[in-house]
Amino acid sequence: MIEKHDDKDAICDSVNSLVEGCRLPVRANGTDDWPLAEIISVKEDQGVKCYYVHFVDFNKRLDKWVTEDYLDTRKVQFPGRDGTTTAPGTGAVTPKRQISSRPQSPSITSSEQINGTTVLQAALQKKAARKRKSTVPENEDSQDAKMQNPPSGPRSTGSLVDHHDDVVTRMKNVELIEIGKHRIKPWYFSPYPQEMVNLPCIYICEFCLKYCKSRKCLERHLAKCNLRHPPGIEIYRKDSLSVFKIDGRKNRIYAQNLCLLAKLFLDHKTLYYDTEPFLFYVMTEFDDRGFHIVGYFSKEKESTEDYNVACILTLPQYQRKGYGKLLIEFSYELSKFEGKTGSPEKPLSDLGLLSYRSYWTHTILDILINLKLQTRNEKPQITINEICELTSIKKEDVMSTLTNLNLVYHHKGQCILLNKEIIEQHRTAMEKRTIRIDPKCLRA
Repeated sequence: MIEKHDDKDAICDSVNSLVEGCRLPVRANGTDDWPLAEIISVKEDQGVKCYYVHFVDFNKRLDKWVTEDYLDTRKVQFPGRDGTTTAPGTGAVTPKRQISSRPQSPSITSSEQINGTTVLQAALQKKAARKRKSTVPENEDSQDAKMQNPPSGPRSTGSLVDHHDDVVTRMKNVELIEIGKHRIKPWYFSPYPQEMVNLPCIYICEFCLKYCKSRKCLERHLAKCNLRHPPGIEIYRKDSLSVFKIDGRKNRIYAQNLCLLAKLFLDHKTLYYDTEPFLFYVMTEFDDRGFHIVGYFSKEKESTEDYNVACILTLPQYQRKGYGKLLIEFSYELSKFEGKTGSPEKPLSDLGLLSYRSYWTHTILDILINLKLQTRNEKPQITINEICELTSIKKEDVMSTLTNLNLVYHHKGQCILLNKEIIEQHRTAMEKRTIRIDPKCLRA
């Protein structure tokens, strides 16, 4: 005897068989789109099964917890032992795309929660750019240092690059942060202590970046905190904008807290607890309450590859206001001051490449258009090396930018041709940049 089941029963049976690694269409918020997603984790919350999904080929900031009504269980690809996914009932095996920048997370049982320290202990076993022993300055408060520095934790490479062999978790672990007057939903995992990530919100002092469990705890801290600006030396000030230079060795706790905060919004960043080899340049806005952090970039004190930036971030509440380009511009002004050409640590992430390519494009076009205006009817002449000297941008970055703009032509040797459309686009973009770095205000 054959019993009939309606479609709903079949879907429910399929949902019960879903495990980590399954791929299936998942409905995106507020749309009728059903992009392919991978199940990263499964949990039960008050009797309701929830699934943490990553949308394949989309940024990880879109990852989220969903219930079964978001899942299309008619097209499930189950994980195979050899890293393949198999469509049920077909016997067909589909190769599972390997995403080197997003390694599998450690298995999590019901009695074991995600712990940043555990994950980072695994990360420390992987190759690191440096192996240095970190020392605690004698004047640091030992109790505070113990709270802010777990026994094994991140060394900040401050890197924008895609680290292929770091073992990191794939799931967001912080629900909300409050820093200053802003409440922000983080985008990625950051290895804050376990007792912090279980809270509905982490409260962060916007001046020293210490993290607290509650607003009352933060208020008690602010009553004692005598900082109203980042520690270190103020090396730039114009109007309300300032930049502070911070040594990762002298201000280790601040640097570590900065890295923990940055990791919430940077996917391609690896953390270790040795900040000694790095300098941090923190950009702030000043008002009557103090200097508020806008963003920062870090750089190695000694770079064999002439990298002038290791990691760069504008905090979400200050994005789309021109501060990203301002930080990049400041990094190249430092390179000019040092008499060097510089480049960000490579390979860049997709977003990092877009930001830098935009800066390189406008900076190089500025040089070329001004040269054309100065020479009037004469044919202006400038070499690639001269562009590098004027901008401090490395030769390969100049060449890649010109090639990307389709400006380099081979006619009796290489030459650059500017058309009216490119010139107008550049002028429109430059008009939108209301704030620029004034080299005269730099005291490096």
